[in-house]
Amino acid sequence: MYEIHAPISGKIIELSKVPDPVFSERLTGDGLAILANSDEVLAPCDGQITLFFDTKHAFAITTSEGVQILVHIGLDTVIMNGIGIFALHRPGEYVTAGTPILKLDLPLLKKKKINLISPILIVNYDKVQALQIKAAGTKVVAGADTVLQFSL
Repeated sequence: MYEIHAPISGKIIELSKVPDPVFSERLTGDGLAILANSDEVLAPCDGQITLFFDTKHAFAITTSEGVQILVHIGLDTVIMNGIGIFALHRPGEYVTAGTPILKLDLPLLKKKKINLISPILIVNYDKVQALQIKAAGTKVVAGADTVLQFSL
C-alpha cells in the first residue's frame, strides 16, 4: 500500500461535502479535503513537483510510479493572486514527504474570508486501486497522519 500524508493540519471533510462541484463531483480527481488550520503546507509524498499554479494556490507532485497528487489550498484562494501564499519550491524539483512547500499568511487569508477547505486529490485515480480514505471529521496533523492509502 502506498500512503499519502496530510499536507496541512486540520479536520477531514468528505469530498462530496465540499461546496464546489469541481471537487465534490470528483471532476479533477478523487480523495478528500482538509479544513486547514495551520500555516505550513507539506509535500504529501515523495516525488517531483510537476505542477505549480502561478497564483500558488495549488501544486501537484507526481510519484515515481506516475501517480499525481494535487494539493489545492482553499476553495477561493485563486482570487488572492498569490498574495498571502509563499512558495518554498519550484516546478521540476524533487521533494520528500514532509518537505515544506508553501507558507500561508493565515491571518490575511482569514481576514479576506478565504474558505480554507483544501482538497487533496489523486488526479489520475484510474491508475490506483483499493483507495482508502481517512474518515471525515478526523483531525490530522501535517506530515504525521496518513490520509489516503492505495495500491496500483
